[in-house]
Amino acid sequence: MHALGYTRHDQPLSEFQADTPTPGPHDLLVRIDAIAVNPVDIKVKAGIQETLSRPKIPGWDACATVIEAGSDCSRFQAGDQVIYAGDVTRDGCYASHQIVDERISGPKPASLTATESAVLPLTGLTAYEALFSRLRIDAEKDQDKTLLIIAGAGGVGSMAIQLAKLLTDMRVVATASRPTSKEWCEQLGADDVIDHHQLTENYQQSGLPAPDYILCAADSDDYFETMAELIAPQGLICLLTNANRNYDLNLLKIKSAGVVWEFMFTRPVSDTDDLKAQQQILETLATLADKGQLKTTLTETMGPLTLENIERAHEHLLSGRTIGKIALTGFAESALT
Repeated sequence: MHALGYTRHDQPLSEFQADTPTPGPHDLLVRIDAIAVNPVDIKVKAGIQETLSRPKIPGWDACATVIEAGSDCSRFQAGDQVIYAGDVTRDGCYASHQIVDERISGPKPASLTATESAVLPLTGLTAYEALFSRLRIDAEKDQDKTLLIIAGAGGVGSMAIQLAKLLTDMRVVATASRPTSKEWCEQLGADDVIDHHQLTENYQQSGLPAPDYILCAADSDDYFETMAELIAPQGLICLLTNANRNYDLNLLKIKSAGVVWEFMFTRPVSDTDDLKAQQQILETLATLADKGQLKTTLTETMGPLTLENIERAHEHLLSGRTIGKIALTGFAESALT
């Protein structure tokens, strides 16, 4: 198979050939049709401190066609198209082929293209798990509650706005600073959009009720004290990014407020008993998309999977100004010969 990978943290992405893997009992062998890029693709490079004999293949967002299903697979068979984020401890989707566990794979939405579908899994799973597994939002009990999503125009924020509005009747407040990102959040269903610069003052001056839930899809180092000040008594905050400094949790004590983490790879990495929940979530996303209720967050397609195109996509991610998601199609046929 053809692939792109990293051999060391201080080395660029390289192109190489490798043997096509054989699926295990619960695995699917797939051919990559399209991928989406995410910050984790770049972050995984930093963890490669010793030179690898075989490059680590990044990429954890894909739409693909099943080539072969393992002996214990029952949901998908050869010819089916699937979407998935995969497992960060296994090879990713910057490749012509990949192995992925069937239990964390879902059906491609019939109404969407491969690139439109490829942007759904990682951010969709992250947003869904953050809202309903970590914050434990209840669609019936929390109808009169308020959710604040920090970084509403990003990949996770874009999905969280939609899922919160589609699956609950709660008030959704998103943060955005530029006119284009504010408009994007409003189009996705945000009830209110607040400028994240001087967020504490802007929120308090808005007249909105204190948020019962906060999902921070930005760097939590920049917002912890703000979230602690804004959160309602007995509220809950969900963080996605690593904490690179010590947070003063005492700030939350007087409110009896709490903090939870969402790491989308927890279930596959730890092989949890509820591993198959990710397949069920992906099926929900596909159903909502095919009903025309869930919008794809694809905003740019950068052509086929090549070193040059991946580099451009990574530059866009690192700019911190990306709205929605960036996708690429699979390797061009000429690259595979």
